[in-house]
Amino acid sequence: MLFHPFFFLSTTIHRLYLTLPLPRGRTPAANISSSSSLRLGRTVVCLTLFRSVSPLLTFIKPPTRLSFNISHIMTPFTRSSSTLQSSVEGDGIGVDAEWSSMTVVQLKAQLKERGLPVSGVKSVLIERLDSTTTTTTTSKYFAKQPSSPADVATKTKGKTAVKTPTKRKSPTKSKSPGKSPGKSPGRSPRRVRIEPGTLKPPANWEKIYSLVEELRADRSAPVDTDGGEALPEKHLGEVVYRFQVLTALMLSSQTKDAVVGETMRILQGHGLTVENIHQTDHETLNGLIKKVGFHNNKTKYMKQSAEMILTQYNGDIPPNADELMKLPGVGPKMAYIVENIAFDTASGIGVDTHMHRMFNDLKWVTSKTPEQTREQLEGWLPRDKWASINYIWVGFGQEVQQQKEKMLRKCVASSSPREALGLVQKLGLDVKKEAKRFGLEDDVKSVM
Repeated sequence: MLFHPFFFLSTTIHRLYLTLPLPRGRTPAANISSSSSLRLGRTVVCLTLFRSVSPLLTFIKPPTRLSFNISHIMTPFTRSSSTLQSSVEGDGIGVDAEWSSMTVVQLKAQLKERGLPVSGVKSVLIERLDSTTTTTTTSKYFAKQPSSPADVATKTKGKTAVKTPTKRKSPTKSKSPGKSPGKSPGRSPRRVRIEPGTLKPPANWEKIYSLVEELRADRSAPVDTDGGEALPEKHLGEVVYRFQVLTALMLSSQTKDAVVGETMRILQGHGLTVENIHQTDHETLNGLIKKVGFHNNKTKYMKQSAEMILTQYNGDIPPNADELMKLPGVGPKMAYIVENIAFDTASGIGVDTHMHRMFNDLKWVTSKTPEQTREQLEGWLPRDKWASINYIWVGFGQEVQQQKEKMLRKCVASSSPREALGLVQKLGLDVKKEAKRFGLEDDVKSVM
């Protein structure tokens, strides 16, 4: 066979062909990057063309390795994926049921062991063998071949059947009994407001409340001297007194009571009436209250509130909490406290951040905001406590945080020293550390 005349002729044509530049994109070999694959592709093209011309060469078969490469380079451009797989099996690669379960990395390793490149057409072969969800490809060299039920039925036991993609149905959510049928299931239910008297009081709350009232009986906390009840000038009349109560509460936001007291005395020296504040220009008023927190905003709120009081409320502050909350910068906490001090009425509980923290520490409420704490307190606390709870507990929290030595001495001297020390410990006062610091270790140990 090696001395066949047509073999020398094909070899000569092949050598001449190698000297010519191969047009780009005319054959699949142009997509193969390596030089050895390029020469192999040219050989394939040369032999294929020569076969088509001379029927006498049909009995000439290339060597086994050449046959393998011909099948893998030429068949992808004329056969479908299923025909490609069967031809690969026929050419001796050994694709069986185990290959269908291999990953891409394992397929590449198998091809590399046989000396096959894994780029170009071979990478497409790897993707086709690894794919189990589709039988089509986006390559321009392959035509789309829709899978038929017969093809799926002929899959062997070890191979994964091709599943026809189906439209996913969203799971139906069961309607909760609290939701109305008109609401969409994706929306969260609106939070129901807690009505006063609808919650169960916490255990032993009365004993703790009475103990705090005892500890606050001396009225020596900062709020007792610089709070909204102590600072206003009562001798100027009820209207001025109520306006100064409102002003003190507006200044107290994000500001210590001592600074509020100092600023209130400056304003009282300037003339703290609604008419005078309305006539005072913005820059002057801002300079008078410059020591309080957020004084720029508070200056604006004070000017706007004075305008509304004069034009809408006949020079006096609004008479209830709902109307007070219409003023700029006045929220529920401030409105309820002003209503209580100025009009001796308690339609709600004023809760600040310190009360919110303490009542959560005591497990009296389970809330995330002071407003939620207010609603939960109103749900179980008797109404006769609503007017005094802010004044008592704000001062108690100030003493626990700012006047620790005095609070320890008051706890030791109280009617229930052990319970009092346990209470302040729960609210953040380190009893042992502070007792050692102030020389009260013996007194604390005697009651613990």
